[in-house]
Amino acid sequence: MRYILAPSLLAADFNILGQQIRETEEAGAEYLHIDVMDGIFVPSISFGMPLITSIRKTSRQFFDVHLMITDPGRYIEEFAACGADGVTFHLEAVEDARKVIENIHKAGLKAGISIKPATPVEAVYPYLSEVEMVLIMSVEPGFGGQPFMPEAYDRIRQLRSFLDEKGLPVKIEVDGGLGKKNVRDVIEAGADVCVAGSAVFKKRSISENISQFMKAFREKEALHKERLE
Repeated sequence: MRYILAPSLLAADFNILGQQIRETEEAGAEYLHIDVMDGIFVPSISFGMPLITSIRKTSRQFFDVHLMITDPGRYIEEFAACGADGVTFHLEAVEDARKVIENIHKAGLKAGISIKPATPVEAVYPYLSEVEMVLIMSVEPGFGGQPFMPEAYDRIRQLRSFLDEKGLPVKIEVDGGLGKKNVRDVIEAGADVCVAGSAVFKKRSISENISQFMKAFREKEALHKERLE
C-alpha cells in the first residue's frame, strides 16, 4: 500500500507558480491536482489548457486533471495534447460514462470518475472495472477552502470495501478539506490519493506542509507492512 499527495493548484500563488510547483515535487508530491471548471457544471471558472501546457514544462509530476465541466468528452484529446496524464470527469456531467472512459483511454490517459457528495457511491460500481481511479468529493465541488464533510468517511469505507471484495486495483482519491488533522483518518478509511490545497500552499512553507502528509503516509505504510508480515 502506497499513498500519494496531490497538491491542488487552486490554492497556489500564481505570481510564483513555477517555483511552488517545483517545491511540491522536491518535497515528495507525486501528483498535481488541476481543477478545470466551466462556470456551468459548477459556479466557478478556473484554469484550462493553456495553463496546463505552460506548467507541463516545469514538472515531471503526474498531472491529475479534474474536469468539473459539462460534456467533458468533447475535450479529452485536447487535454492529452496539452500534458494531462489522467483525466477525471463527473458521473453527473455525462450521459454515457463508458464512452468518456473509452475516449480517455484512447488518448493514452488514466481514467478517473468522480461523484458529488449527494450521489450514491453505488452509482460508480458499474464502471469500476474500467477506470483507474474514483474521486470522492468531500466538499461540494467548485470552491476551494471548504471544510471536510464527515459523512465522506463512510463513503470512502464503502467504496474501499467493495473494491477489496471484488479485487479491483482502483485508487480512491479524496478531495476537499484535507489537512494534517484529518489525513490519517482519510487514509485509514481507505483513500490512496489525497488532494490538498490550502493545507499545502498556505501558512508554513510548502515543504513543511507536505512533510506532515508524508509522515502520516509513511506511518500508515509501515503499519500496513507489519500487518502483512
